[in-house]
Amino acid sequence: MTNVIACIDGSQAAAPVSDYAAWSALRLDAPLTLLHVLDHSRYPVNTDFSGNLALDTREHLLNELSELDAKRNRLALQQGKLMLDAAQERAIADGIAAPRLRQRHGDLVDTLADLEDQTRLLVIGKQGEAHEGVGATVGDNVERVIRTLHRPILVAVGEFQTPKTIMLAFDGSDTCRKGVRMLAQSPLFRGLACHLVSVGERQGLEDAARLLDESGHEVHTAVLSGEVEPALHRYQQENAVDLVVMGAYGHSRIREFFVGSTTNKMIREARVPHLLLR
Repeated sequence: MTNVIACIDGSQAAAPVSDYAAWSALRLDAPLTLLHVLDHSRYPVNTDFSGNLALDTREHLLNELSELDAKRNRLALQQGKLMLDAAQERAIADGIAAPRLRQRHGDLVDTLADLEDQTRLLVIGKQGEAHEGVGATVGDNVERVIRTLHRPILVAVGEFQTPKTIMLAFDGSDTCRKGVRMLAQSPLFRGLACHLVSVGERQGLEDAARLLDESGHEVHTAVLSGEVEPALHRYQQENAVDLVVMGAYGHSRIREFFVGSTTNKMIREARVPHLLLR
């Protein structure tokens, strides 16, 4: 569990993903791996065209279609390599001495699951290539990744800016209390001002604030009212918070921290990166 892994694709999110991953790797003193996965649903390794052709189709048509498919895959691999090269240059400019490049063919979520034991933090864009330009829609892969992985996931949003303030959405759950301890101990957050914010939940808030204060954080606490997602995002915007930290699952008023519900809404409306804890 050592690497910061950044998911690189052809979307506009690739640049901020690389930047946030580099920032995280430097603060954690962890190796950075830039990963590109060639989706097998779009670029299958082997394609069987025989069922789509009439019985009297000539053999050379099958061969030609297979060759075209192979060429398409080669071009996609080359394009992916160019993406990784660009991300590598960006990471080096950000201060990473030797970012590692990995390229795989398959399913993104399956690939990340295979690499889970090597992952300390995953950085992924809010939207991939397939969802760019579709309003605030969260990419399908992002939802699947959050459901599957049991590692912290940083969802990059917008252009990179060095985080100076963070907000922890506190709900009193075990995951959230674990997040408080992580905030107190992790070098990722060292020196950052922390807003400890709850929506209607007071139990455990003072103890959490005390722990963060003792670890050297400047701590601000707030108990909000209203609906969870708009209340938290309104606070984030009014207080110019750079990074939101929250549990992917919780209880009480945030009981529906399940992708497709509160977590999905938080990410969908996000204007700054969100770090999801499991």
